[in-house]
Amino acid sequence: MSERLPPAIFLMGPTAAGKTDLALELARVLPCELISVDSALIYRGMDIGTAKPDKSVLAEFPHRLVDIRDPAESYSAAEFRADALAAMADISGRGRIPLLVGGTMLYYKALLEGLADMPAADPQVRAELEARAQVEGWQALHDELRAVDPESAARIHPNDPQRLIRALEVYRVSGQSMTVHRQRQAAENTAGGASVGGQFPYTVAQLAIAPAQRQLLHERIARRFRLMLEQGLIDEVEGLRQRSDLHAGLPSIRAVGYRQVWDYLEGNLSKVQMEEGGIIATRQLAKRQFTWLRGWDDVQWLDSLACDNLPRALKYLAAVSILT
Repeated sequence: MSERLPPAIFLMGPTAAGKTDLALELARVLPCELISVDSALIYRGMDIGTAKPDKSVLAEFPHRLVDIRDPAESYSAAEFRADALAAMADISGRGRIPLLVGGTMLYYKALLEGLADMPAADPQVRAELEARAQVEGWQALHDELRAVDPESAARIHPNDPQRLIRALEVYRVSGQSMTVHRQRQAAENTAGGASVGGQFPYTVAQLAIAPAQRQLLHERIARRFRLMLEQGLIDEVEGLRQRSDLHAGLPSIRAVGYRQVWDYLEGNLSKVQMEEGGIIATRQLAKRQFTWLRGWDDVQWLDSLACDNLPRALKYLAAVSILT
């Protein structure tokens, strides 16, 4: 009989759904340690707009993979996978359960399935693509992607510049589309081969939390973004803007909320337009997260507004033998 893999918990969901609150509840009653799965929380000095847990929460419940990068730096799904697996091995090695919480679904996918052997990032190609986008707009790059990789173009929104640039970069560097690379990975997995980084060595329980009514999530998103503005988001972005090494093309500054406030400070948006744009962009992010989760296998859904989420989550974890 094969040895049982160690347990892990995923707690997923759209932005503003209450993932962190439920994760803290679980950590209070289970031998869990938290790992952030959020592409914005990695950045130091970006606290308000990312809804980063405050210092007192992080002191009581440390989160791995928070504040690990400067906003001038990039961070790939491959780097996340390596860092997350190392953190999980450390936690499991001490007899505890890794609890991964966040809404960056690409990171979860990379962690579970591994990564195709994609070409490395090419700074020159990226700079050329970003310069073209500044002149012609992101739709022009999306049109190019649709011509060379229609499958990826169907998945990637024209307003998702990070993924758009990466897909075009892969094609320009390797001469093959990202779709071809992914299909080769899938064929290798079907044939029993391991993707780059190996198979996922955990028994995982997957929870997702969101309001049952989408309109309630929209209301929560609007309230939270307005609260961020009251808490000083504009000053936070202005502090970033004063740095000579940061610019609007960086992944950190393209994060939802930061991009809109940056444009406001540059004089490209009015304050009303910035607020509306930040709320709309956050709703669009939530919609993309829901799209990922609708196609996700073996997810136990919880309602953000329910009062019994903790006992329901614990019952599910016991049922799938995570708590044995």
